[in-house]
Amino acid sequence: MRVSGRDVNQNVIAPSVEEIAVLSPFERFAFRFTHRMNLGRWKRFWTWCQSVFGAGWIHISTYNLMRVYGLENIDAVDHARPLLLVANHRSFFDMYVVSTTLFRKTRWRKQLFFPVRGRFFYQSPVGMFVNLVMGWWSMYPPFFGGGDKPIPEKREFDKYSFRRLTQLCREGAGNVIGFHPEGTRNQNADAYSYLRPQPGVGKLIKDANPQVVPIFIAGLGNKLAKQVLGNWFGGDKIRIHFGRQIDLSEFMTK
Repeated sequence: MRVSGRDVNQNVIAPSVEEIAVLSPFERFAFRFTHRMNLGRWKRFWTWCQSVFGAGWIHISTYNLMRVYGLENIDAVDHARPLLLVANHRSFFDMYVVSTTLFRKTRWRKQLFFPVRGRFFYQSPVGMFVNLVMGWWSMYPPFFGGGDKPIPEKREFDKYSFRRLTQLCREGAGNVIGFHPEGTRNQNADAYSYLRPQPGVGKLIKDANPQVVPIFIAGLGNKLAKQVLGNWFGGDKIRIHFGRQIDLSEFMTK
C-alpha cells in the first residue's frame, strides 16, 4: 500500500508524505493497518463480521429496549449513492445501535464508516482492539486536531482525513457514513437539547453532496454493563428515529 498520492489498486486517496509524517510511529502503524482493513476484500470481510457477530451481540443486548421509527426513510434513499447519517450524540454506543438496526432491518448492500477522534483508537493497542471488537475496523478515518484536547501539530494529517471522508461521501454504492455534527457527547440531562454543531459537516456536505438523513437517538447510557443488564431488568427504552432525507439542492448551487 502506498502512503502518498493514491492507492492505485483501489483508486483511494492516501495521505502525502508530509501529512503522515506528523503522526507518531504507532499512529502511522495504526492508520496504515486500519486503512487497509477498510479497502476491498478486507472491508467486505469485516462488514460481514459486523453484520453477523457485531449486530448479533448488540441485538441480544438490546432487543427488549429497542424502538425504531422512520425506517422507511432509509429504504427510500438511492442505495447506489453514499448516505450520510447525521445524529445527535449522547452515548458512546449511539452508532453501534444504529449500525445494528441497519444490518438487521434492511437488506441492501452496505458498508459503514464512522470518522472518529484518533487520540484513543489510533494511539494504543487497546484502542485498536476496541475498534476491532466494537466497530470491526469501521471507526475510520481518524482525526487528531479537534475536540476538547486537540493536538495542533497533527492537523496536517486531518487535512488528509477530511479528503478521504469527502471521497467516501461522494462515491461508492452502499457507503454509509455515521457523523455526529455536535463533535462530542452532549452530557446535558435534557435528552432534547443539542450542542452547537461544528462547521465541518456543512463543508463535508457541500464538497461531497451525499444523501443526508437525520437521526435522533435517546435512551442509551454510557456504562456498558448497566446498559446490557438493562435489557432484562427494566432499562430505559432506546429510541431511534430516522428522519426524511434532507433536500439540500438549493445550497449546492450557491
